[in-house]
Amino acid sequence: METVAPFKEIIDLIKEQGGDAFKYCYQCGRCDTVCPWNRVRDFSMRKLIREATFGLTDIESEDLWRCTTCGKCPQYCPRGVKQIESGVALRKIATENDIFPGPIAPIRTVSVGLMGEGNPFNEERSKRAEWAEGLSVNTFSEGMEVLYFSCCYLSYAPRLKKVAAATVDILKKAGVKFGILGSKESCCGESIRKTGNEELFKKLAKDNIKTFIDNGVKKILVSSPHSYHTFKNEYPEFMVNFEVVHISQYLHELISSGRLKLTKGYGKKVTYHDPCYAGRHNGIFDEPREILKGISGIELLEMPDTRENSLCCGGGGGRIWVETPKSERFSDLRLEQAIGVGAEVLVTSCPYCITNFEDSRLSLDDPEVLEIRDITEIIQELI
Repeated sequence: METVAPFKEIIDLIKEQGGDAFKYCYQCGRCDTVCPWNRVRDFSMRKLIREATFGLTDIESEDLWRCTTCGKCPQYCPRGVKQIESGVALRKIATENDIFPGPIAPIRTVSVGLMGEGNPFNEERSKRAEWAEGLSVNTFSEGMEVLYFSCCYLSYAPRLKKVAAATVDILKKAGVKFGILGSKESCCGESIRKTGNEELFKKLAKDNIKTFIDNGVKKILVSSPHSYHTFKNEYPEFMVNFEVVHISQYLHELISSGRLKLTKGYGKKVTYHDPCYAGRHNGIFDEPREILKGISGIELLEMPDTRENSLCCGGGGGRIWVETPKSERFSDLRLEQAIGVGAEVLVTSCPYCITNFEDSRLSLDDPEVLEIRDITEIIQELI
């Protein structure tokens, strides 16, 4: 095992990078018992924290990068160890030393794309709004109700562009005055921050903040819980406070106020998956369920591991950019749970979850046994 510095020095480095809470750990192991990794392989967050305590961290270990920042272990920790912050602190040290072991190497390429084009795919910034062509979407101007921030996945990934289009259709039919900023936007930066690249996160955040302020943005509507989390909880570090609303919250508001009317029924068995960054991190549990329960003909089923105990899809913490062996995909387990309760449709509201679930669906013996839908795609069918 190789450390980046002698014992005391690496302990100080971890503290400097925001991981000081590791010292509170008394090795109860509750983090390991709730970690989703231990459903598919052996992994010990407790061990990582213990090694950090003594300055024995091996920054070349792939285990350093396994945490999906799902938020499950902090929820159960009796000592407030702040496992996510401690893990990110270790990743900061690895990133600063340009150490990305084997499967983690794609993060280098992702960083290049984020730095140059403002998105993890390294697609041309000028194409960020191409998803909206033919949809008569206006450029945001001051005085509009909301800025719709579609995020990188909805802007560039073919499957997720459908979600952006469904969202636009809903907003227009509800009479919402909204606009987009397209090529003026950059990635929100949430996931690259969790890989330890604090400098790049700050650049993306400052670029977005300047764009929002220059264009008179007050309220931001997002489809991604990751964008929601960082705009709401992390951008205030830069002394700004925008009103941020997730699409599931906004749909509930539109329906409850009568601005959006559902005129059709949906006669299918449906189950809802709580994305980690919507649910566990930000408490958005009830709104999507109330929307679904209000749909005529729908049968809403609950999976095991729901709400606060939802099973992570595996995409957080930068893992969405890392190839995960099929035998280790949390998303495969989630699809088994959905099928197990008799669901015909697995509904969620996160681009990472949809991406992982679609990949897992294709590996099923019968991929047609389960549909993967964003909640906006369901609502679009019913208005």
